[in-house]
Formats: sequence, C-alpha cells, structure tokens
Amino acid sequence: MALSTITVSAVMKDSFRTEINCSNPFVIDQPVAAGGKNEGPNPLEVFLSSLPACICAIARIIAMQRGIALRGVEAHVEGDIDKGFLLGKTTEGRAGFVAIRANVKIDADMTEAEKQAFLHDVEKRCPIADNIAGTTSITAQLA
Repeated sequence: MALSTITVSAVMKDSFRTEINCSNPFVIDQPVAAGGKNEGPNPLEVFLSSLPACICAIARIIAMQRGIALRGVEAHVEGDIDKGFLLGKTTEGRAGFVAIRANVKIDADMTEAEKQAFLHDVEKRCPIADNIAGTTSITAQLA
C-alpha cells in the first residue's frame, strides 16, 4: 500500500466566508438569504461537486491507461438532504445526504455495454465515490 496524505485547511472569516487553503485556494460561503455574502459555493455544493469532478478525472485516467479516445464526460450529481436536521430543527434523521445520484454521459466510440463497464470501473476507482459509499474514520480534535 502506498499511502499519500492530502492536506487542506480552512479559516473562518466574517459571516460565513471560509477561506480554503489548498493547491488552488478558494472561498466557501453561504447565499445572502442564509446570512452569507454568496462569495463562493456552500459546503454542501463543494462536497457534491467533488463527485462529478472525480468521476471526470478518473475517467480520463482510465481512458489514457487503456488508450481509449475519450472525447468527454458529463456528470450531473444531485443529493437529498434533511436541512431540518442540520439546522437543529429536529433530532430525527441524519445530517448527511440520504441519497446521492450521479448521471454520467460518456462521449467515446463505445457500445452502451462498454460504456457501462467503463463507468463501473470509474466508480470503483473514484476515491470520492468510495468515501461517500464506505466508512472512513474521521477524527476532530482541538489544536
């Protein structure tokens, strides 16, 4: 096993503005209606967007490894979440997404069966899909 550690950090600023420090820093915020300034996507959008981005990246990696002329991939993801729980309006349910759906279009000279098998391989190798579907230990501690 060849483990690598990926590191990111966040610093909360005014209101809901959170500055993310990573290879390409960006801002996460909330919409104005939720008390933010809409200076970036909200955390749920960032979380969900990591899945289609990873699907596209892994598809490109697999296509390059196999010599497949992959013209493009489009991935549309949607997730269902109980905002009542995360806002503290109920204690029943859970904070996370209860269902996530990904619809993927593959533009390549492949049959539907080949595209389905390719997508299956992408899903198996996608670390984001793996983390969403599986259990990963998370430790939060005071610094």
